[in-house]
Amino acid sequence: MRTSGTTKEFINMTTSIKIVTDSSIQLTPEEVEKYAIHIVPLSIEIEGKSYVDGEDITRQELIDNLRAGRYPKTSQPPLGKFVELYDQLGADGSEILAITISDVLSGTFNTAQTAAGMSTSKVTVINSKSTDRGLAFQVLAAAQDIAAGKTITEIKKHCADIYKRTRVNVLIDNLDCLVKGGRVSRFAGALTKLINLKVIVQLNNKSLDVVVKGRSRKTFLKFCQQIAAAHKDNKILDLSFSHVGVEPEFLGRLKDIIVPEENKVNYLERLTSPIIMTHTGLNAVGIITLSEEPELIEK
Repeated sequence: MRTSGTTKEFINMTTSIKIVTDSSIQLTPEEVEKYAIHIVPLSIEIEGKSYVDGEDITRQELIDNLRAGRYPKTSQPPLGKFVELYDQLGADGSEILAITISDVLSGTFNTAQTAAGMSTSKVTVINSKSTDRGLAFQVLAAAQDIAAGKTITEIKKHCADIYKRTRVNVLIDNLDCLVKGGRVSRFAGALTKLINLKVIVQLNNKSLDVVVKGRSRKTFLKFCQQIAAAHKDNKILDLSFSHVGVEPEFLGRLKDIIVPEENKVNYLERLTSPIIMTHTGLNAVGIITLSEEPELIEK
């Protein structure tokens, strides 16, 4: 198109989409940089002092606090942090896509949604119904969709599909953090210590449910056999172990059970975020899988 008097070329450009998520996510630094992911940090309180996740407390420092018997509490990001970031990112006309931790685990989704209504930018908020690497699966898929020129509607459908193919289980070695957080009574916590109870929980659509109880780490090994059997005809594409200071040898045993060496999958093994550590406690392991087909489990 040309204007009269002067020559100007007008190029039809689609509005860019920028991604926002929260610090419960499990992403590598390389992924954050490659896809320009913007992360709103949650906060952690330890003995009356507040820390910003990823800014003034590291994952290893949180583990050190747990080992010293200092149990943290978490809080969701302030409303203003989301509004400020939305406004900043959308100042150039970009749309914002926020994908957050499950509302089962945190009020962050509601905060992000409220902030969307207050922002001057156009914001869409997705409740991932997941966390950690399960949240990352959706964020990375969205980032790749954006690069491919997909619309927000298409991205939302893709994230819903990713959720159906994701399974999040957490092997909890001790209940100290659950007791401190008020999720298990102190009396129950004392009893479980006497019998060395191990618990496996599963993150579902509307709840976090205990699916297995046992008295030793053999419980975890047997559960991994169940995961392997469940995926015999539904290949695992991605496997993540997000843990709280677990020895590599034990993680290797779990991996060998779920995906034998001849099965090639994308694999990530990292310390989980301080937000997740706060609830799961020391020696917990999050087993997060992304499969070819939807998971045949009640979610």
